[in-house]
Amino acid sequence: MTDSSTGEGAAYGSRDPDALARRAGSRADPDRDQHFLVDDRVLDRIPGYLPEDADASHLLEIGGGAGALTDRLLATATADATADRGAADRDAPGRLTVIERDGAFAEFLREEFAAAVADGLLDVVEGDALDVELPPFTACVANLPYGVSSEIAFRLLPEKQPLVLMFQAEFADRMVASAGESEYGRLSVSAQHYADVEIVERVPKEAFDPQPAVESAVVRCTPRDPDYAVGDEAFFLRFVKALFTQRRKTVRNAVRNTAHISGLDDPDAVVDAADEELMSSRPGTLEPAAFAALAELARERGAPTEA
Repeated sequence: MTDSSTGEGAAYGSRDPDALARRAGSRADPDRDQHFLVDDRVLDRIPGYLPEDADASHLLEIGGGAGALTDRLLATATADATADRGAADRDAPGRLTVIERDGAFAEFLREEFAAAVADGLLDVVEGDALDVELPPFTACVANLPYGVSSEIAFRLLPEKQPLVLMFQAEFADRMVASAGESEYGRLSVSAQHYADVEIVERVPKEAFDPQPAVESAVVRCTPRDPDYAVGDEAFFLRFVKALFTQRRKTVRNAVRNTAHISGLDDPDAVVDAADEELMSSRPGTLEPAAFAALAELARERGAPTEA
């Protein structure tokens, strides 16, 4: 039997996060947006938040740090390979790619999980997740760096793969908010355009070392097509962004005041063609489908210029 705290040779899924941090020889640096998740119970639950039918054969993790979640994801990827593939493919391993921008932690992950690297189970990519080429992953599970969580989330969402991501609780609340709620905004509409978004667990500060200044939450994004059509997705998202810069104005004034953001040549033509009741409402009360319909009208009547 292997010792689950000794690193090389240990069974995946049971490494102690505090022991991993000690072996890494470097503490997480909050000034570099590093906060290690060290609560075993939370770590053990996170991979299980993937949708039941998710393909875990090539997982992606962003921000591996000292490898506590990496360890759990290796267990998930290898279990998926064994349980779900046909008899002829049972020897074909699952796979995990970790993107880590800190060179010291990237090297530690390669050393700590050297057997997984040698077996083709693990690939550690050193670099910024906003810049490196993403692998063709089947699902992503990650404790994201909070300072760039929005940018990373909107790099991942268009890939239309299941996501289980740790965010600041306030950010998560805005992702899942519904029309009419105070948290509802550009983030809500944009995220829900790509997926069903739900908070599956709230995580206290005490689960991290060092503790962040805010509470956190785990969000599951299950990809699906929206129940509306948009002819130009880039324009739709830009139009939503534009209107929410004027969320306290009427939609009429928001359309007129934000042509420099949305790219409309003739915002008045859009206002004149739209329903009066819609124009008198506020952006924060519009369902995503209403935004989509208005964006299509704007494209037809307002002649948006090229972005």
